Amino acid sequence: MDHIDRIPLFRTEAATFEKAVRRAYDRGDPVPQVPSCPGWTVTDLVRHLGGVHRFLAHVLRERLTAPPDPAGLSLPGAPGDADGPDALTDWFGQGARELAELFREVGPDTPVWTWSREQTSGFWLRMQLIELAVHRWDAESATGTPGPLDPAVAVDAVTQSIEVMAPARRTWKQAPPGAGERYRFRRTDGPESWTVLFSGDQVLLEPGSPGPVTVEAAGSASDLALFLWRRVPPTTLHVTGDTDLLAHWFTLVPPV
Repeated sequence: MDHIDRIPLFRTEAATFEKAVRRAYDRGDPVPQVPSCPGWTVTDLVRHLGGVHRFLAHVLRERLTAPPDPAGLSLPGAPGDADGPDALTDWFGQGARELAELFREVGPDTPVWTWSREQTSGFWLRMQLIELAVHRWDAESATGTPGPLDPAVAVDAVTQSIEVMAPARRTWKQAPPGAGERYRFRRTDGPESWTVLFSGDQVLLEPGSPGPVTVEAAGSASDLALFLWRRVPPTTLHVTGDTDLLAHWFTLVPPV
């Protein structure tokens, strides 16, 4: 998926997130809890995303190429509790729209700081589209049955989880070395499959590999992505082989 394709998807997910939040607030007090984010309410979710979007807008607008002050995640301007949920939701929507416009203006190749090896604006759009889609699912889960991730976003999320997030999380959390564990994630609503080998400190992705694996998990692209983001349990997937090894994924790729 290209940068230009991700921007309208980002806008759509932001608008759908906003609708889910307003639906949650319409229920009145207390503010609904988010089952997939233990300890968080819908308000926590809105403040989190709104803060991240403004932080990244600052990075893109200033073309920062060095790590910014982490205090930037608490940029001023967020409505207080006394301002009410409508003001907070409007604040989120404005920030998301401004960030989408910045992504359009800077394109995919502008050098900016990221926490990854890829130091480009395109990295941030890819990351934020995936995170926004997952948090939209979270927001919807607070009041009912959440809709699946868009198939194109979900496929990209599986690949990104393996190629980008897995090595990063292993480094951040000092995960144990791989001992040759071989996983396959197979999409049942499309042709893609991902074979992953853990070898020492390496996470090796072999897209579409037909070779033998220790465990295979099959499901829709959305369910595979949500499993890797720890939103749905292994029972959501059709698992064959060493079923215990599927839970071991989160030892090899610790959550953050």
